Amino acid sequence: MRKLSMEELNRLTVADFKNTQKFPLSLVLDNVRSLHNVGAAFRTADAFAVEKIWLCGITGRPPQREITKTALGSTESVAWEYVPTTLEAVQQLKAAGYTVVAVEQTTGSVPLPAFQPAPGVAYALVMGNEVFGVDDDVLALCDAAVEIPQFGTKHSLNVSVAAGVVLWDFISKITQAH
Repeated sequence: MRKLSMEELNRLTVADFKNTQKFPLSLVLDNVRSLHNVGAAFRTADAFAVEKIWLCGITGRPPQREITKTALGSTESVAWEYVPTTLEAVQQLKAAGYTVVAVEQTTGSVPLPAFQPAPGVAYALVMGNEVFGVDDDVLALCDAAVEIPQFGTKHSLNVSVAAGVVLWDFISKITQAH
């Protein structure tokens, strides 16, 4: 066994990535305060060919050194938009026909393994603030909530880790349905 070279990985160029079809999935960052988490979200969104990242409220936006360092160039490949409030972003997404899913522990949340994305439906996944989670006003507009099952003593995962887990799960289920 040996590691594959960059050439063997056959990755898309930024230009090719921008022109390739994306999964019907957007990521909404609800007041995410850590610039490293924002950069990691960009890198994960690139890996899973996410349509767009919505940066809301206090969430930092490129170009900033801490984002760029973690994103490794993905701020150039992944489409993104800044919106002053997460509420505004969610309203725009719903008006555009997206099903909005909060990644949050709620009275009505569904364990992630049990959630099955419907074929042909565009989803927007809302990731909350590192301390406060998804804002209650935003949660009220969401169509569903999913939570990642956890078995340790902590009640949450780092927001960028949670984004990776949820995006991987959604993409796995979407690609298996085809």
